[in-house]
Amino acid sequence: MNLPISPKIQSLSGLLPLLEAARKRGSKIIFTNGCYDILHPGHVDLLTRCRALGGTDDLLVLGLNSDASVRRQGKTPPRPLNAFADRAFVLAGLAAIDFVVGFEEDTPQNLIEAVQPDILVKGGDWSPEKIVGRECVLRRGGQVISLPLLPGYSTTGLIEKIRLL
Repeated sequence: MNLPISPKIQSLSGLLPLLEAARKRGSKIIFTNGCYDILHPGHVDLLTRCRALGGTDDLLVLGLNSDASVRRQGKTPPRPLNAFADRAFVLAGLAAIDFVVGFEEDTPQNLIEAVQPDILVKGGDWSPEKIVGRECVLRRGGQVISLPLLPGYSTTGLIEKIRLL
């Protein structure tokens, strides 16, 4: 079955003019990224807090690893369990997210350089000095933030629970 089209899911070439128009209106761009293979409360909490870093006119852009990018990370069991289109569709359904854009590389460095976010955010398992794209954002006077994770939630832990059933 084909998923409905979501205007929140954009290619980079489609996204950049939308971000340029938003900036002209005074909006800031918040950026985060990840695999988001099996969406759980920890993800929703983090994304909600990412969005809260901006005002009502600001935008949250989520960089989503392609299937090949996730596979190269060597996560077990072989992941992703959900295909890119499915992951993007679920994430686009969240009110906190304004746009989802995929990337093929192992890191979002090139995507961050193209998007030029004002605020770059990762979960607390990343220290600010280790966050990919940090230099690009700081060079422009932006912020790099590592938000604490909601304890007890992880995709790996969820997979292990399922295995034990």
